[in-house]
Amino acid sequence: MKIVVVGGGSTYTPELIDGIARLQADVPISEIVLVDPAQDRSELLTAVSQRILSRYGSSTKVRHSTDVSEAADGAAAVLMQLRIGGQAARERDETWPLECGCIGQETTGAGGFAKALRTVPVVLDIAEKVRAVNPDAWIVDFTNPVGIVTRALLQAEHKAIGLCNVAIGLQRRFAGLLGVEPERVSLDHVGLNHLTWERAVRVLPEAGSPFGVGEDVLPVLLSDHLDEVAEHLDLPAELLKLLGTVPSYYLNYFYRHDRLVDEQLGGVPRAKEVAALEDELLAMYADPALDRKPEILAKRGGAFYSEAALGLVASLVTDRGDVQVVNTVNGDTLPFLPSDMVIEVPATITSGGAAPVALDPIAPDMAGLISHVAGYERLALEAALHGSRDRVVRALLAHPLVGQWETANTLADRLIGENKDYLPWAT
Repeated sequence: MKIVVVGGGSTYTPELIDGIARLQADVPISEIVLVDPAQDRSELLTAVSQRILSRYGSSTKVRHSTDVSEAADGAAAVLMQLRIGGQAARERDETWPLECGCIGQETTGAGGFAKALRTVPVVLDIAEKVRAVNPDAWIVDFTNPVGIVTRALLQAEHKAIGLCNVAIGLQRRFAGLLGVEPERVSLDHVGLNHLTWERAVRVLPEAGSPFGVGEDVLPVLLSDHLDEVAEHLDLPAELLKLLGTVPSYYLNYFYRHDRLVDEQLGGVPRAKEVAALEDELLAMYADPALDRKPEILAKRGGAFYSEAALGLVASLVTDRGDVQVVNTVNGDTLPFLPSDMVIEVPATITSGGAAPVALDPIAPDMAGLISHVAGYERLALEAALHGSRDRVVRALLAHPLVGQWETANTLADRLIGENKDYLPWAT
């Protein structure tokens, strides 16, 4: 099986390569093509990736290309991990919204909206090139904001599915706290990308297990490990007790917006930290003796992305019919949302795509926030596809982290000014 990684020059690519090498018995991959316009970084990442694979005894071959059409020919899957504008654009996304009293973040709020405007047209252009040479290839989107980008792909009728590492990260953490294998833990994970809650944590039994058949052990987690879970999420333990669920740590930006704005105003943007880390990683990758994933790569974020991505690709290609948490079309899964909305829920994965599993009714507070953000995401996609300042203002007015006329207008002008080089309609 051949896979393509668009954005393969990322310093994060060795995480994916390490996973491919470790899981080669379960997901045999013969060729990996790293596609990136930065040829020098592609060459560097290709070399270190091949060394990592060789260390594991893998026969998988890695090469790089600047031509996505050539790379996608014959591929089973194309993984998207793009960052249009690089860390410099991310740093702007994390800073200028703060001047208006709004959160500075790369996937939500005004900063996340800016990223969507830069990213959607590029992803759609790449997807069209893939479809022209290989309409059977699956496009797996890991590019943020995943919900908006995936909906853009599905609306254009691409063979696409979105992926985030939040669910698998929580699954692994819960398994560790419970002392069980991760494969035995399943999550009742519901919401939109980066706006999700774990409403139940079920553990499949084994001989001698203290857990019943698919028993929900979330009450046990919130009773015995409340402080550990709360600290991991940087959320108050009292909030988790009140909700009786485990929110994604991205809910911090909604539940504690003003506090986080104050903290960000006095702190160092995450983009600066990541940029410094990337410089260190690139220097390490240039060492011809390096043949393993550096430990400091864990600081880069995206834990367990490789396991999630490979598990998804394997199920799509081999028709496994297992359940994984993905971003896919709503249908009637969440009846309070439009059917074409992209949601993040457990779904059965086959060669035909993702079919969301049936879910219990959503609590009113969750449903209300999901609906609010879904309205923003629909308007944000319209702005990304068609441009105009008016569409930008409307989307910002619809976002629960903005929502005020004067603020939305000020943010719109700053957003367009900061990103005019990426927005043809803004010139």
